[in-house]
Order: sequence, then structure tokens, then C-alpha cells
Amino acid sequence: SNESAHDRAWNQRSNWGATTRLRETYDLVVVGGGISGLSAAYFYQQKYGKDKRVLVLDNHDDFGGHAKRNEHVINGQLRLSYGGSQTLVEPLHADKVVHNLLKDIGVDLHRFKTAYDVGFYERNNLGAVTYFNKEIFGQDKVVRHPFCNYPNYVEGLLGAKISNEEAAQQAPLSDAGRKQLVRVLNGSVQAIKVPKEKLKDYIETHSYFDYLKNTLGVDDPGVLRMARHSGLDWGSTGTELMSIATARSCGALGFAPVAVFDEDNPYIHHFPDGNAGVARALVKWLIPGVAKGNNAEELVLAKFNYAKLDKSSNTARIRLNSTVVNVEHGEKLRNSGYVTVNYISDNKSYQVKGKGVVMACYNMIIPHIVSGLPEEQSAALKLQGKNPMQYTTVGLRNWRAMKALGIGVAMSPGNMHQAVLMDFPVSMGGYEYTRTSDDPCVIQMISCPYGKFGEPRREQFREARYRMLGLQFKDYEQEIRSHLSGMFPRELFDFDRDVASISVNRWAHGYSNGGPGDSTRIGRQPFGRITIANSDSAPGSDAKTAMMMAHRAVNELG
Repeated sequence: SNESAHDRAWNQRSNWGATTRLRETYDLVVVGGGISGLSAAYFYQQKYGKDKRVLVLDNHDDFGGHAKRNEHVINGQLRLSYGGSQTLVEPLHADKVVHNLLKDIGVDLHRFKTAYDVGFYERNNLGAVTYFNKEIFGQDKVVRHPFCNYPNYVEGLLGAKISNEEAAQQAPLSDAGRKQLVRVLNGSVQAIKVPKEKLKDYIETHSYFDYLKNTLGVDDPGVLRMARHSGLDWGSTGTELMSIATARSCGALGFAPVAVFDEDNPYIHHFPDGNAGVARALVKWLIPGVAKGNNAEELVLAKFNYAKLDKSSNTARIRLNSTVVNVEHGEKLRNSGYVTVNYISDNKSYQVKGKGVVMACYNMIIPHIVSGLPEEQSAALKLQGKNPMQYTTVGLRNWRAMKALGIGVAMSPGNMHQAVLMDFPVSMGGYEYTRTSDDPCVIQMISCPYGKFGEPRREQFREARYRMLGLQFKDYEQEIRSHLSGMFPRELFDFDRDVASISVNRWAHGYSNGGPGDSTRIGRQPFGRITIANSDSAPGSDAKTAMMMAHRAVNELG
């Protein structure tokens, strides 16, 4: 799915052999079939009518983009999970545009109050722990304390079971390291020796690691490693690249747990397959015959007929495995009546036409595939940064070991996957979440790979991305085997017996980190009959932002 795009961007390839010019002209062509691209198709037909012809092109073998659905069948039972975009974050704060879209496609936000089983964790005594592995910390050990705020986003999860002092004493660190860990856990930015009126500015402009080392006197490598890996995908980077204020806001080591979301927006708006549930509902709205179901909940277990995605009789069509490599106005820009879109499918080149085009793909690829883009805009788009990340889902035949150790979330600062968690307890649309620890379940393993310590953010992303993509499935399986076998007691867990399935979802370009200065605004400007959607253009990294950018892009087409 990526080879043609990389060939275009890295090697400036322009010759794709003979191009088949299809006799297909659309009112709108959308490049990218993620949440933003599907939303753009929705907004266009909503604004101009369902009779308007729309084509969505996507390079992957499925729609949804980062909203990826993982299906595990374990002992004959289906267990759903997400492999990317996870949850509708604070949807009650969303714009009316988003609320109307969700209502139209059959997403009932109030339903999650009963679908999400908040009491699941307390009933099973599942809390936040930390797993120290033998390779890095000298022994395999689980301590019933998370040492950071990261697990606090899991609604209903129990907190630390022991005090800071007891947790530090149990940690497999040197005596000096344990003392330093207590200082960090009980520390405060108030210890920074600057006038009170200058503290806010200080913590926004000074490094978190300088605070650890200079204010709190931390030099133990184990404590510093715990600190570096305590932000994960809340911060997108190792915490050594963060200011004190940023580290505090994402709950890094040493900052007291705080409520992540307000009472009106608990972190419960989550389909069993994450935001793939939203993507599926959007596709059903665009192509009614693709599946049976009158709303998003009824689609949870629905079988989608992919053969109907690209039927010529559809007014909205979704064409998968189609990598766009050139988008170009057909005539002089100001008088152009159409845009040509060239794409590669099965190593063959094809061309379609659109009266307008919405680029709802990765921002940084746009300068390589939109011909004639102004130099300033092209340069601004290339400044975008996105961190690599990985969501691994593991199907277990039972979760007795998780329950015995009280693991709802296990922070793992010594491992590739820095967090392991029970998947969210959501039952809806006939789908039932795991009931007891004897039943199959899916666990999530989250990895935010970092580059060499202290290197600039962009260089770390590049290094970590190449390293992540260079690994084979067998490498990930071995890593998961080592992680789970070290964390769980042998009498309760045997990898070959208890692991039924593994799905590795690698995102070379995950969360958007924006670009410097005014580059985001410059980069998303309309260009003739071509406009730019995607959450990158906000910049942002959540579904409702992707929808709002799609709404803006469609309106800019005029």
C-alpha cells in the first residue's frame, strides 16, 4: 500500500507506464478513505445532494485510515478491538457540525453510558501497575503502582494499590535510585527556585529532564528511563523532549494523577472496534446496500459486502488498493473545469476526472502528488511532523493471569510496548465483552518507539520509524512472547497455550505534531479546485477534528 507513494516521494518517479484513462468523471474525488475522507464525501453529498457522484480513493485494502478494526476469533468466539483511532474524545464538546454528522450516520452518544461497563475494573480488582523486565531492570517484577498518570484515561480503572514510598521500595532499582524515585513522586514544581510570578513561564520554557536532574537530583538510569517512557502517545515523544509544563500535562513521572476528562465527557465513547465503528457507519450512509443495519450499533456485527463499495451504480464509490500519484488541474488553473487524478492499482496506472478534489491524505505526501502547488504552500506542507506508533492486539484464551495480578493497565518502561491493557469493556449491537477471566479476551499493547536519546524530534521519528518498519512479524511475536512470559507467573500463563492470535498495527505516521509557526494555515490553503482536509491540517489527532477539517475543505470548494 505504501510502495508507490514512497516511490513518488523519495525517487520522484513520474513514469508509471501506459495510463488507462477511464471514462469516469465525478463531481468530487476524495484522496484518502479515512475518517476525514469519508466525512468529506458525506458533507459533499449532504450539501449538494445524494445524486452527486463521489469517488473515494485509498491506498489500503480497507477503508477507515487510522480507524482500523481488528477481529480475533478465539475458541469460536469473536473478540473485536481497534488497531488505530481509538475513541470519540470529548464528543459533547464537539461542534454542531460533528453532532449532526454523528446523528445522521446513526451514532447515539448517550448509548455509551450503558454500553461501557465502568464497574468492570472494580468488580475484577483491576488497577494500574508497572512491570519491570529482567533485561533492563535486572529482574521481572510487577509493582502495583503506575508511577505516572497515563492509565488515568481508562474510565473505571482502579488506581495505585500502595503508597509512593512502598512502591519505590519494591521497584528493582539501586538504593540511590529508590530514594530518587520517592523524591520524584513526592516532588513539585514549587521546588524550583524561581520567583513565584515567574514559575509559569519557567516551566513552559525549561526541560522536564533538567527539572529531574537539576531540581530533584535524579541521575539513576532506571528512574530516568521510567521518566522517559511515562508519556507515551499522550506526548508522542520521549519526555526528554518536553518542557516541564508539557510533561505535567501528559502526566509524566512525578506529577500527581489528575482527571483527564471532565464529568460530562468521560472516556467512554468507544465502539468495540474503536472509531472503525464510526468509519463503518459513514460508509453505510454513503453506500446503503453495503451492509444491513439501521444505525451504528446495529453495524457492530454486520458483515460488509466489499464488492459493493465500487459499483458503477453507486453515486458514492470507494476504491481501495488505489494509490494516488498525481493530481493536476486539467487546464489553466483559473479556468480549469476539472482535475485529473492518476492512481496506481495492481501496478497499473489509471486516471479519472473530478470537478473538485479533496486531499484527505497524509499532509506531507501532498506536495509530491499535487502538480503546480505554490512553492510556499508546498514547503509548509513538508514541515509537518508525525510520530510513529504501534498498536498490537493479542487474543488470549483466558485472562486469569491479568486478574490474578490485578492488571488493568501495566506500564512497561523496559519493553517495546510501554503499556499493556485490558481492552475497553464495551458491549453493544449484540456483541458481548468478555465476562469472566476464564473467557477469551483481547489485550492491547501500545508502543511509541523513540529514537536516540536527546536527538531532535524529527530525527527521532525518522530513526524509530525505520527501525519499526524493518522488523518482521516473527520479531514482534518474539517480543510479545518475552514481554507476557516475563510479566505473568508461569503457573498461570503459557504463551503457546494461552495466546490464540496477534495483530500488529504499525503506523509509520501516527499522531500529527503540526509544523512551526504559520505553516499549518499556509499548507491547508485551497489550490484552484483542490482543497485539503485531514486532521493534519488542523493540526490534530482525533476523529472530530478530522470531520471538521473535511467540512471546511468541502465548503472551500464553493
